[in-house]
Amino acid sequence: MDFSPSVLIDKSQLTKLQYGTIFICFLMNMLDGMDVLVISYTAPAIAKAWSISPQTLGIVFGSGLAGMTIGTLFLAPFADRIGRKSMILISGIIMGIAIYLTGFANSINELLVYRFLAGLGIGCMLASTAALTSEFTPNRSRNFWVSFVISGYPVGAVASGLVAAKVIPTQGWEEMYHYAGYASLISIPLIIFFLSESLEFYIKKQPKNALQKVNAILKKMDFDEITELPPKAEPQSAIAVGKLLSGKYKIPSLQLWLALFMAFGALFFMTSWIPKLATDAGLSMELAIYAGTVFNVGAFFGIVTQGYFSSKYGLKKTIGVILILTAVLMACFGLFVGSDFILLVFAFLGFGIQGGFVGLYAFAARMYPTEIKTTGIGWAMGAGRFGGIVGPALAGLLIGMGLTIGTNFLIFAIPALIAGIMTWINSSEDVS
Repeated sequence: MDFSPSVLIDKSQLTKLQYGTIFICFLMNMLDGMDVLVISYTAPAIAKAWSISPQTLGIVFGSGLAGMTIGTLFLAPFADRIGRKSMILISGIIMGIAIYLTGFANSINELLVYRFLAGLGIGCMLASTAALTSEFTPNRSRNFWVSFVISGYPVGAVASGLVAAKVIPTQGWEEMYHYAGYASLISIPLIIFFLSESLEFYIKKQPKNALQKVNAILKKMDFDEITELPPKAEPQSAIAVGKLLSGKYKIPSLQLWLALFMAFGALFFMTSWIPKLATDAGLSMELAIYAGTVFNVGAFFGIVTQGYFSSKYGLKKTIGVILILTAVLMACFGLFVGSDFILLVFAFLGFGIQGGFVGLYAFAARMYPTEIKTTGIGWAMGAGRFGGIVGPALAGLLIGMGLTIGTNFLIFAIPALIAGIMTWINSSEDVS
């Protein structure tokens, strides 16, 4: 039998089930962004309460990113075996419990452990939601919808920033983690009862009762049911990591990994340190939190704009141009320190760096086929997370050495520039 979910989806308009899937994936990435950025919003209060140095804060930031790296490299690929929905559910549970417990941390070591555990769930979430969205959306608008879903990340960061600005000064940093944990845990029923598994996953892997599950989804989408499944694909002997570095995927994968490593380094330098740098520059804690919030407002518009132009002009050129222009703005950042335009500059930086780096997720989702899609996205993100670990930790050392804000931004403009160039010249034949 010749049945292809991707061909069926490409020829049809989006249905309520597809919009519902997109919405839940967007929501989960909102929680992802909230859980990642809550540490940067609470960092000034923790540093003050515990009298810890910028170098120590850099290690705390790196702990969460280390968890995300391991999650994307070694846990997210299991979504290609157990399903995207199952992995999203597992990720949500890990995130919610770990973030909630962070509010009870009494030492740096406890904070490191809870941030690492939360990172495991966070790392799996983005890869799994990107894969599921790419398999539920038509080719003509896939770049936009994958980017839109991941734009939930900065939206969550904005929402948590607005809450943090009110909660931390009055209730303490601990309560911020309790609220974030509640938000993640109450989303679990949405995943269980309303999120659909990928049709492509059921067709390729054919788990128990796959035909009934496929027909249940087709019925909800108002498509004709099928009487039998097509021939099952050959089973993978491993989690297909080797396929990412063989054949036509080898060079494009390495180029994508380098681009993400550099983009993550520049991004997490900014997301981790903007509130702390802003307080060092003389802003109040509340205004410093708003600086991070403005950055993420810009990020949301950057991601959606990138998704729109990528669908029209291709991912390579769109992302390349955005990241190169962002590098130029970062290099000029010192000129705006102390001016009335500083918050606007933060917004443009969020627009550029987030718009560019999220586009690389859509790049990975397009480059790899269903049977290794989550593995491909996860390992691309994992390579990037190493940059995310190095970036904040290096910034902590540079700030501790007394380097100015402008100098730090000039240094981190270099990886943003490299990311843009590597994306533009990526040799993948499956991505335009």
